[in-house]
Formats: sequence, C-alpha cells, structure tokens
Amino acid sequence: MEPVLVRTTQDNRKVEVIDGWLCLDGVPEVRELVVLDEHPNRQAILARVPKATHMAGRLPLTMAEASVAQAALRRMQDRFDGSPQAVAERLRAAVWQKSVAEGAE
Repeated sequence: MEPVLVRTTQDNRKVEVIDGWLCLDGVPEVRELVVLDEHPNRQAILARVPKATHMAGRLPLTMAEASVAQAALRRMQDRFDGSPQAVAERLRAAVWQKSVAEGAE
C-alpha cells in the first residue's frame, strides 16, 4: 500500500501513514490518534497550536489532517490477514490494550 501524505511540517518533513503507522519523515510515531479533549496536556497544546483537534504522538493535527490520517489508518486495519502471525499480533495487541485500560503501565 502506498504511503498517504497527511501534511508537511514547517521544516519540510512529511507526516505520512505508512503500513498502519503514522510516521514523521518515515519514522513510525503512533498507530492511533488521541482526541485532544482526552489528552492530559490539551491546554498547553492549544496554546501553541490553536487549531489542533487530535494528537498523533508528539504531532498535533487539525480536524482535516486527523480525518486523512484516521481514514488511512482504518484502511490498513480493515485489510484482514488471517495468517497465524497476524492473529497472534492482534491478540497480543488486544491483551496489551486491556492491561493498559486496567491500569498496567
């Protein structure tokens, strides 16, 4: 699957979705976005980037950028791989997510 350009930073680095990861200049940052309302540092982020609605790791995104990124991330998740390795990875991710939700660090 081709990389999906989300935006270009002020210093000309590309923010793209590549193989299910949101990447900065080709280096993976995150697999999912956080709505700014749920982010612990939302006030500081809004002070610096007033139009931000989502965070992708350390990258603030506007609503339009977040929509592009989320659509590209979902397209990657929607591609079902039934191989044993893919099933094991999905199970590992689900167990980790449950552990974090229950308070594990």
